[in-house]
Amino acid sequence: METIASINAAINNFVWGIPAMVCILGIGLYLSIRTGFIQIRKFGLAMKETFGKIFSKDQTAEGAISPFQALCTALAATVGTGNIAGVAGAVAIGGPGAVFWMWISAILGMCTKFSEVTLAVHFREIDDTGTYVGGPMYYIKNGLGKNWKWLGTMFAIFGVLAVFGTGNATQVNTITTSIDTALTSFNVMGESGIQTLNLVIGVILAVLIAFILIGGVQRIGAVTEKLVPFMAVFYILLGIGVIVINYKYVPGAIASIFEGAFSPAGVTGGVVGSAFLSLQKGIARGIFSNEAGLGTGSMAHASADVNHPVKQGFFGIFEVFVDTIVICTMTALIILCGQASIQYGQAAGAELTIQGFTNTYGNWVSIFTAVAMCCFAFSTILGWGLYGTRCAEFIFGSAAQKPFLILYSLVAILGATVNLGLIWEVAETFNGLMAIPNLIGVFLLSGTVIKLIKNYFSDEEYVPYHAEDKSDDVK
Repeated sequence: METIASINAAINNFVWGIPAMVCILGIGLYLSIRTGFIQIRKFGLAMKETFGKIFSKDQTAEGAISPFQALCTALAATVGTGNIAGVAGAVAIGGPGAVFWMWISAILGMCTKFSEVTLAVHFREIDDTGTYVGGPMYYIKNGLGKNWKWLGTMFAIFGVLAVFGTGNATQVNTITTSIDTALTSFNVMGESGIQTLNLVIGVILAVLIAFILIGGVQRIGAVTEKLVPFMAVFYILLGIGVIVINYKYVPGAIASIFEGAFSPAGVTGGVVGSAFLSLQKGIARGIFSNEAGLGTGSMAHASADVNHPVKQGFFGIFEVFVDTIVICTMTALIILCGQASIQYGQAAGAELTIQGFTNTYGNWVSIFTAVAMCCFAFSTILGWGLYGTRCAEFIFGSAAQKPFLILYSLVAILGATVNLGLIWEVAETFNGLMAIPNLIGVFLLSGTVIKLIKNYFSDEEYVPYHAEDKSDDVK
């Protein structure tokens, strides 16, 4: 186990280290330049095509879900405990300035996610069940040709290995920990009954996960379109309350974010002296939060009933904006304005965010933070369940869907009852490895993205992938 841990640590440091961040940011900058910074230039249009049509009740085609349901399914996976614990960790290790670099990664990530979603919708297929399927493995295979299918298969393998830890076991562990903390803090249950309670929670979650996921993408979309807006609005309203009540600390918090980005020592009392550390933590947590560059979200967007890939691509811009610019910023302000006891230079997690709430509202709010954490974690389980299904189907065919989902559901019991330890670290490594084949595919297919953008803003008719000449896709 020690050997596995040391090998994994070396790979993890590379995958989530400087080379990977340079590649992800570099591809984001490259795509931004090639598209004329479409995420900024057409931001107003993107908001109009997404937020402005959230409540549209248009009928969706069979085997598809609405664009908003696709967005919510993708957000279900990205808006998770990383938005609460991840931001806290970035602020503690890198200082408040890490939030500034999180914003920078999000601005570039908007274009990366836009490109991923656009390609996923354009190169999607219809599987044996009559459902739209797509994502990095499909746009690599269909966009680059069958000789590149091995690269798509590598993405799918890494995806299958990552979902059990990143998307399931660790999220279930977050749910049980939140419930345990809330119950013990109010003396509702003693330590002796925790283990039995966790087993019961694990079994209940396994049944719920199986019921929702086996119902297919339509049932997943139906659940996430209700759960995601609820949990996001619920969290944001609680966060706004913290900011309003502690309004006198807001100017100082904002100033510390900008000052700390370039001179962290002055903000952290000299504990964080490296501006590079602030940059590294901010970018790493930003990428980990919004998943721009990993390609995962595009698998949900590929199921959308939409008449042009670029139209769904705008939802990719909106997704990163909500995840990082809105929710991650909200978390940072809850910590800074809520006067949480930050020990700079030391690892921290959700406890800082919870402390920002309790300092403002009192201990009773821990019940509501537990509810928020459970919603965030459960939505992540559903989103990653879809991703794992798509990856397994790409490797083994449609027959693999139900066996995979049953296994995925049973992992919830494991996550609720055992110490995860190395499982989380290995899953995080596979999660990062998914970025490599995806970024290669997006980079090589950037010409197709440009072609589709020009087509969207012209009077030319859009011709779906299966009906067009495939010889000029890569330019």
